[in-house]
Amino acid sequence: MAGIAVKELPFPEQFLWGAATAAHQVEGNNRGSDWWAFEQRPGAIWHGDRSGLACDWWCSAEADFDRMAAMGHNTHRLSVEWSRIEPEEGTFDPAAIARYRDMLAGLRRRGIEPMVTLFHFSSPQWLARHGGWRSPAVVGRFRRFARHTVEQLGDLVKLWCTINEPNVYAALGCLLGEHAPGVKSLRHCFQVLSHQLQAHAAAYRVVKALDGSAQVGLVMNTIVFEPLDPANPASVRAASLADYVFHELVFRAIGDGKLRFPLSLGLTAHGPLIDSVDFWGVNYYTRQRVSLRRRFLQPTPGAEVSDCGRSGPYGEIYPQGIYRVLKRVAALRSQGVPIYITENGLPDADDDQRPRYLLTHLAQVQRAIAEGVDVRGYYHWSFTDNFEWAEGWALRFGLIALDETTQVRTPRRSAQLYTGIIRANAITPDLVALYAPEVMSDIFPAPPHSTNVPATQAGIDVRPRP
Repeated sequence: MAGIAVKELPFPEQFLWGAATAAHQVEGNNRGSDWWAFEQRPGAIWHGDRSGLACDWWCSAEADFDRMAAMGHNTHRLSVEWSRIEPEEGTFDPAAIARYRDMLAGLRRRGIEPMVTLFHFSSPQWLARHGGWRSPAVVGRFRRFARHTVEQLGDLVKLWCTINEPNVYAALGCLLGEHAPGVKSLRHCFQVLSHQLQAHAAAYRVVKALDGSAQVGLVMNTIVFEPLDPANPASVRAASLADYVFHELVFRAIGDGKLRFPLSLGLTAHGPLIDSVDFWGVNYYTRQRVSLRRRFLQPTPGAEVSDCGRSGPYGEIYPQGIYRVLKRVAALRSQGVPIYITENGLPDADDDQRPRYLLTHLAQVQRAIAEGVDVRGYYHWSFTDNFEWAEGWALRFGLIALDETTQVRTPRRSAQLYTGIIRANAITPDLVALYAPEVMSDIFPAPPHSTNVPATQAGIDVRPRP
């Protein structure tokens, strides 16, 4: 009601709260993957970094699972590594399956629901030797891998993601050459995107045939593209084209089964793309201004930005963008399909922006939910600092700071804030006042008043339980 202060911003009962990781970035010594080989190329990784031991999850993930449980997480998104499960074509490693079973069972024992991604950027080196994702044969190979993995792990998993960010994989790996496989070809970019979508549909059918109760989704990186100069028609058209290629092409393909490339490249997509998502996974980080200048994508001039990567600021901090993205995805032709925010975060080594980022972005998520968008869960990227692909160890996304040399973990202040949000299942004025008072008037425009989560309880101890 007008004039009445909002006491808190609540989230739905049974809402899933957690964080996200990817196998190659956290497991360590993933020597059979194409990313391990890519890291050895001179100049491929910023500062010459290597993944190395990463976060040592292959040997000791359970210690971080304890930390998650202590923080109140009730879900975790992780990926399985194709090159571990199928180290040579057609040969599956029972020891790798056994390790993943231990990890998944360990999450469940701690009351943490696993969401498992089948492909998160890294491929077996044997697949790369056979053309990788550029070869049409990859669809059948991925189907075989998905079938074996789900047969072996499906009793422990009810939430599956087929492929993480096919739009990013195609663009960074096969157009710009900044990620493995390091190719620069427009034709290969669209070729890979076509094959990944076909592989997604094939894996979706496999999972549903093996377990009809499982929920299967596709994860998309979503960016708000806007022209740097809205008065320039060419800049407006460039922003529209960027949005079409990066988002709309995939969204339409899932909606009507047709993959419409913007150029005639002699490529087509075949496969049952229609009705191949039970949920959408939405990864959101930033807004990008599209320019006709030398730097095609850049932040809004004067906007707050996060830490810098090798080519400048990682991104503009734009909380309203996650609301806009959620409303857009909810209105797709596949409407009625629920949404999970499968990644959201920023690189912030000194943690001076992350508390504000968390609160303002989650406030926009709650706004979308209040308007009827079916958002079922939120996964912060990332739980610990990890190997950030071509950026190496320079960008620090973790709620938990990691010294990759000693493997010592230190919870950041934002980890305490996130615990407070999870335990309240809400954003409260007390949490805002304690962690980011400068955004109080943005989140609670009316004078705040709440006793739901006293400030003395908001700074939760997130050390693992004995």
